[in-house]
Amino acid sequence: MRMMASVLALVAATPALAEVVAKAESPDKSISVAVSIDNDGRPTYAITRKGKPLVNDSALGFLFTDAPKLDRYFALVDAKTAKSDTSWTQPFGEWTTIRDNHVDLTVRLKEKVRQQREMTVTFRVFDDGVGFRYTLPDQPNLHHANIAEELTEFAIAEEGTAWWKPAYGWNREEYLYNTTPISSIGTAQTVLTMKLASGTHLAIHEAALVDYSAMNLARFEGTKLRANLTPGSGAPKVSRDAGFSTPWRTIAIADDAPGLYKASQITLNLNEPNKLGNVSSWIKPGKFAGVWWNMITGRWSWARGPQHGATNAHVRQYIDFAAANGIPGVLVEGWNVGWDGDWFGNGNDMNFAQPTADFDAAGLAAYAKSKGVYLIGHHETGGSASHYDKQLDTAFKFAADHGEPVVKTGYVTDAGQIERVDADGTTHREWHEGQWMVNHYLRVVQAAAKYKVSIDSHEPVKDTGLRRTYPNWVAREGGRGMEYMSWAGKNPPEHEANMVFTQLLGGPMDFTPGIVSLKGSENSDLPSTLAKQLANYVVIYSPVVMVADTPAAYAKVPGAFQFIKDVPTDWSETRVLNGEVGDYVTIVRKQKGSSDWFLGAVGDEQARASTIALDFLDAGKTYTAQIYRDGPGADYRTPTRHAITIESKPVRKGDTLKLALAPGGGQAIRFVAPGKRRK
Repeated sequence: MRMMASVLALVAATPALAEVVAKAESPDKSISVAVSIDNDGRPTYAITRKGKPLVNDSALGFLFTDAPKLDRYFALVDAKTAKSDTSWTQPFGEWTTIRDNHVDLTVRLKEKVRQQREMTVTFRVFDDGVGFRYTLPDQPNLHHANIAEELTEFAIAEEGTAWWKPAYGWNREEYLYNTTPISSIGTAQTVLTMKLASGTHLAIHEAALVDYSAMNLARFEGTKLRANLTPGSGAPKVSRDAGFSTPWRTIAIADDAPGLYKASQITLNLNEPNKLGNVSSWIKPGKFAGVWWNMITGRWSWARGPQHGATNAHVRQYIDFAAANGIPGVLVEGWNVGWDGDWFGNGNDMNFAQPTADFDAAGLAAYAKSKGVYLIGHHETGGSASHYDKQLDTAFKFAADHGEPVVKTGYVTDAGQIERVDADGTTHREWHEGQWMVNHYLRVVQAAAKYKVSIDSHEPVKDTGLRRTYPNWVAREGGRGMEYMSWAGKNPPEHEANMVFTQLLGGPMDFTPGIVSLKGSENSDLPSTLAKQLANYVVIYSPVVMVADTPAAYAKVPGAFQFIKDVPTDWSETRVLNGEVGDYVTIVRKQKGSSDWFLGAVGDEQARASTIALDFLDAGKTYTAQIYRDGPGADYRTPTRHAITIESKPVRKGDTLKLALAPGGGQAIRFVAPGKRRK
């Protein structure tokens, strides 16, 4: 009797045997995806690279709030593969042309018993990663899906190091990165980056987040992670009529950190093509100055009064500065009615078509136009999203009427405290990345497109590549930008090298670089060198980039300021020459419509040295390398942080350059093609 009990216990503890029912390989055969179904009818997927496991058998399926879960009793209906190799062109970006070379595996599953519901999982296998998504067709026993949670797993095959930001904190996505073993991850936002013990690098994210809740990752056991959808104000995390596909779950795969950067093109390839048509006449990549840093440091205020920043006099000063230095835009914050009093988390007084009395919108727009400059609008909602929804048409008409090609939006309220008001007056509290807010952000982008206005979202939903489908979604914040360098708890020197291989794999960030004064609130010192502030213009990509310090600060460093004036924001090619997550990175980008290249290198708290080959330059040409590097003895911890050496030298393809980064330092170089004069 005891022996029989032991046998039964052993059977109960043994996982059901699984059978591989479908497989597909990447075009170069290096990555393989296998779909299996075990004896309980539970489907799983697994990923190998060069024959080595990367993701072990990982569950697929859904929990519903009003129906049995969808994760067992499945049988294979059919599996189909298809190949595709195309290229497409971006209107702006880090690369002009992107290749989309993949193999699709579409697996159709159906429950054998009970409700006999169907679920399709499509895997798209690239040479440098995998994307997969679910499709829930409309069917007799599933007309509407109230999703409590996805059961998607990522069973990472090895231990390793992970770089991740915590999910569900009050401060939206504005947190520093943790560096832990994979087995010590808590609940993380994506992009989540890992370096396995074998050296392979992985980055988990998602693509094409539309009418769905954003995915976070929670460690389940060991190195196994599970999808964790952002909640909404109600019980289901996602509620949709059946007949839809989920966002793609993506896994970028590379030998090293630089390889992950190129693999991030997967996110764009998994989004739908441009829905806005020819946008070249109205989407304007470029730099902008701004009535902003003096507010961040506390010298000026957003609210009306003696310290009000958005006055006619101040804005005219910034317009003159921009015009004199070839900077096309000027951002103005605090220009509209609604900033007086306590607006944090309560933007119901904001009016985005009513300027304050000391801001002559029409007069300033005309003055800017006469100087060859445009204004950039600012819509701070204070988290009152429904209040903003009611004004979208009038707000963007106002922006268009005043020649504003870009509007920066803001949602400054604690996470989980977005105010949603239904038509019947019922008030709800939403998360910035829940389904309702995902739809709100897209409504804003679509409304702006009607008036040929672009959007730079702050306190946003994360970037999942939708700028391919809606190119006017040019940039967003979604992380700790330069403003944190002004306050207590400043970004550490490793921050930029962390972001390049984490958040920036998702898309461009409005980081607001260029604080050449190296001074923040209460005259505090920034933990950066001057050269690093220049390098960030190349390292941290965004098609709209702020020249964030004050005109007076730039006047004191005309030599360094020259690089900021020269550096473009639109590129035809990008290469990551070297890098390690959180330690250092060197990136070169080729200016669109030019033969010039620009280099940015940043490090962490240590001094860093490397040698780079100039193989990216055109053969047979002698370029002038205009070099901006940390000066002798430069160190972010001392007044020598301001030290910078500016020099020029001829270089050719095949040459090498030695880069030396000070602690907290950086280096910027413009490679000027022959026959081209300095601007």
